[in-house]
Amino acid sequence: MQLLDLVKNKYKIVSVVGMAKNAGKTVTLNELILQAEDKNINIGITSIGRDGEKQDIVTSTEKPLIYVKEGTLIATAKETFDVSETRMEILEITDFRTSLGDVVIARALSSGYVQIAGASTNLEIKKTCEKMLSYGADLVIVDGAIDRVSTASPAVTEATILATGAVISRDMDKVIEKSVHQVNLFDLNKIEDEKLKCLAEEALEKYKVCIVSESYDIHCLDIKTALSAGREIANALEEDSRYVLIKGPLVSKTLKDITTYTKLYKNVTFVVQDPTKIFIDYTDWQYYQRIEVKIAVLEKINILAVTINPYSPKGYYFDPGDFLHKMKTIIKSVPVFDVMQGGGI
Repeated sequence: MQLLDLVKNKYKIVSVVGMAKNAGKTVTLNELILQAEDKNINIGITSIGRDGEKQDIVTSTEKPLIYVKEGTLIATAKETFDVSETRMEILEITDFRTSLGDVVIARALSSGYVQIAGASTNLEIKKTCEKMLSYGADLVIVDGAIDRVSTASPAVTEATILATGAVISRDMDKVIEKSVHQVNLFDLNKIEDEKLKCLAEEALEKYKVCIVSESYDIHCLDIKTALSAGREIANALEEDSRYVLIKGPLVSKTLKDITTYTKLYKNVTFVVQDPTKIFIDYTDWQYYQRIEVKIAVLEKINILAVTINPYSPKGYYFDPGDFLHKMKTIIKSVPVFDVMQGGGI
């Protein structure tokens, strides 16, 4: 099975999200482009960060280039459009502005290397993808930027592929640990209670934090953000409280304060929009699991696969076969691919 088989004829907009720089995200993107060409699938590509440059601007390490074939649709900022090697036909100059100029949608008239730096907000990325579909793309791939897993949100893309690799740590077990944690976050339980979902949708349009009782009575707190309001949330919990609805990010400090100031947290489930709103590392997550903190989402992320890169630009690497075997042994919910070996299982 190839990576593209998980996408073909099933989804129109897919993101590739890296757990860190040099985790193999661009290699994964290139593999999808190559496989799409073999199957005569017209693709569009864009990015929420900058990609395709020969050297990483932040780390000064060599990066894999993005190679596209004639006919590929590209949405990128004007500055990167001007330095791409392939000849391109401009289809539209959007009003999506970035630090590198307005986002341009174009079609490649020849094969060659390109840089991509797309729109900077999720809404603009979504609209950009829809525009490329209207120009004839069968599939649009969004290259997610480091620490911007928000492109995996169901509000932006239909499905996502997670790229991870040796660059995360010299310790293979730690790489696997952190990767599994991210997969588990993406696969968090979804709220199925339709009445609660309707309440949440309406309440979170106006408020940042709302508490729902066993009988669906709702109490919304007059706070600007949940980030520093853990104690206030704790004080608002009552014996019959069952859900804490949180708009925006859920961070470890908020949970720490809540669990410190009340034991009633054990009666409730903390609910966020989707897993991209959760910012809790593996160690803290394990702790909250032990003390019976329950977290759920209104929308799950549709994770299709995990791709691994056993090589780090820092000069060390894992045994590819061993790394792949261990990752596949632990991650059973989705396929795992070694993209450095060609993207097949």
